[in-house]
Amino acid sequence: MYAVIKTGGKQYRVAADDVIQVERLTAEPGDVIQLDQVLMVAGEGDPQIGAPLVAGATVSAEVVVQNRGAKIIVYKKRRRKHYQRKNGHRQLLTTLRITEIAAGGKTYTGKAKSAKSDAAPAEAASAEAASA
Repeated sequence: MYAVIKTGGKQYRVAADDVIQVERLTAEPGDVIQLDQVLMVAGEGDPQIGAPLVAGATVSAEVVVQNRGAKIIVYKKRRRKHYQRKNGHRQLLTTLRITEIAAGGKTYTGKAKSAKSDAAPAEAASAEAASA
């Protein structure tokens, strides 16, 4: 299950447990935010495409860290005119971990663990107890 969301003037394709960097959002690390500008939800059955937004669809995300992007150098020059300007820029970013996608009355969270992987630690513990 994935969704296409819009934040900071850009569109992002996200799924549960994805980690993305978006333009700075006002939230503290550890906060859970709701992104309600969902343009499309797809993955199971027919995709839901908004006009422009999917009604009732939200994406929940946890703020991992507030940071800054890599420095870029902006250099302008007009030849033979004695004009030069040099500036640096670092974009303010927010790193998000997508926790769930809710649309159409259904909620999709991270990848489900299989019963086999859950049973393996229990079997190991019972075998260890039997040998003791």
